Amino acid sequence: MQIKKWIIPLLLPIQILFIKWISNYPEWIETNYSLGIYPKISKFLRSIFGYFDSSIGDIIYIIIAINILAFLWKKVYKRGTTWKNIIISTLKLASIIYFLFHALWGLNYYRQPLHKVLDIAHKYSTEELEKVTYLLIEKSNNAHKKLEQNDSLAVVIPYNTQEIFEQTSEAYIGLQQVFPKLEYTPKSIKKSFLSLPLAYMGFSGYLNPFTNEAQVNKLIVPYKMFTTSCHEEAHQLGFAKENEANFIGAMASMHSPDPYFQYSGYTFALRYCLHELYASDEQKFSCAIEKVRPGIRKNYQQTRDFWKQYQNPTEPLFKAFYNQFLKVNNQSAGIKSYNYVVALLVNYMK
Repeated sequence: MQIKKWIIPLLLPIQILFIKWISNYPEWIETNYSLGIYPKISKFLRSIFGYFDSSIGDIIYIIIAINILAFLWKKVYKRGTTWKNIIISTLKLASIIYFLFHALWGLNYYRQPLHKVLDIAHKYSTEELEKVTYLLIEKSNNAHKKLEQNDSLAVVIPYNTQEIFEQTSEAYIGLQQVFPKLEYTPKSIKKSFLSLPLAYMGFSGYLNPFTNEAQVNKLIVPYKMFTTSCHEEAHQLGFAKENEANFIGAMASMHSPDPYFQYSGYTFALRYCLHELYASDEQKFSCAIEKVRPGIRKNYQQTRDFWKQYQNPTEPLFKAFYNQFLKVNNQSAGIKSYNYVVALLVNYMK
């Protein structure tokens, strides 16, 4: 009986070694998992949990958190069990979660890099970056002008969150003209019950890997809702890496028939390029930013002001934890992976 207790916990290190081994074969993962079994898993989960308006994944997380606290109270503070049993139970839970995470979604972290899938380069010069930045400035300025004649005013979004969610499918239909494999049906995107904690942690949204629900922080400024929604849906389609989901989210927004989506997509991509141009050549950045309509810069400022109000001492801790999580899951640059997003943008748009 004692041996049976250790079977599932002992599977954890075996699983870790297996993931380490299989990560060396991204072509196999791309063909057999990301383009093979995963789309079927994703559609199945979205067809089930997308039926509900509320976030089932959030509810599950809340229930698990309550149960963990109750377990600790009963077993530790009331001394209802031994430390040995606590360790066994913890390792057992970790082993099950580790298996489900990778089987249902997490293996996508180890698929082929997106530049290989798209067959484009992943390096660029400062001159190429500058050229694409000015192209995005032109497109962003034109998109802003369509929505706001006064170049000094920020664009005001007339949609509520649910209306934005409803239009994301059309954005991906437009993107299919460029990337035929990116079909987003059925839809499963929700406003997160955990929006306030997410804001304090500094996150705009997340994908629940166990229910395949795209969760969006309902508190973020409406201007950011478009690209955030498309970003989380990119995760659902199997693009696990943050930088790749950012690129896909931007591209989907740009290819939407809706002008507000287009504005959000172009200015989102532009911000990445401006950030990278500043890092490469501050003088060229100064010249470029002067060409951007003041109203666009006011939309950027709205986003900065939003996050400032939620800054707190714990946010860097959550960001550090997530940064390490990304590094463990095949994203060596962690959160700060701007240059790869820019590489995809530059080499695609040039």
